[in-house]
Amino acid sequence: MRIDKYLANMNVGSRKGVHVLIKKGIITVNGDVVKTPKQQVKESDEVLVDGQEVNYQKYHYFLMNKPKGVLSATEDRSQRTVISLLKPQDQYQGITPVGRLDKDTTGLLLLINDGQLNHELLAPNKHVDKIYRAKIAGVADDETVKTFASGMTLGDGTKLKPAELKILAQDEEHDSSEIEIKIREGKYHQIKRMFGAVGMKVVELERISMGNLKLPEDLKRGNYIELSLDEVNKIK
Repeated sequence: MRIDKYLANMNVGSRKGVHVLIKKGIITVNGDVVKTPKQQVKESDEVLVDGQEVNYQKYHYFLMNKPKGVLSATEDRSQRTVISLLKPQDQYQGITPVGRLDKDTTGLLLLINDGQLNHELLAPNKHVDKIYRAKIAGVADDETVKTFASGMTLGDGTKLKPAELKILAQDEEHDSSEIEIKIREGKYHQIKRMFGAVGMKVVELERISMGNLKLPEDLKRGNYIELSLDEVNKIK
């Protein structure tokens, strides 16, 4: 790989920015000063920028606790996106959210630049269990549990696979519930539409797990951690 692409991929700077650093003579490969951006490097080479080693890592995997009011998108002209919550040094080329969480939905969201894995995780025949916790306007009961477990057909004809609903709390006085729901699909506004179909409304919604990957309890909203590939593979 060319040295300018290598360093650009590692967020040292844009390719033009790397060219400036090369002209300054502060980039070395295996102890030799780089003279041209066309110089080829291997992952095993020792690359230093102003004396600091830059190790190459092709793919990066971040687990974010998505806050409300942020879009699950790479860019938007007028609104904040989850990418904007990453530190500048972590905004690697190709980083994109795996699937989507609605703007007002919080919780576990993966951001990766491994296109093949992203495709595998979203492929219709490879759906993985996703668990959400929610506050509901309306009292969910055993009948609601049975309805969700049977596999619903929404008003527009959308057919859903069976979902597991667990009732955590019921408050008849205030006409509200707290629930956990496990689904395997990720259809548009699916959980909101499911509760809407039984006359209830989702007030708050948080994703707490995806496959065997769980949202860390101590990870604050808007913060994120980097995962290893082995940790990401827990989803499958």
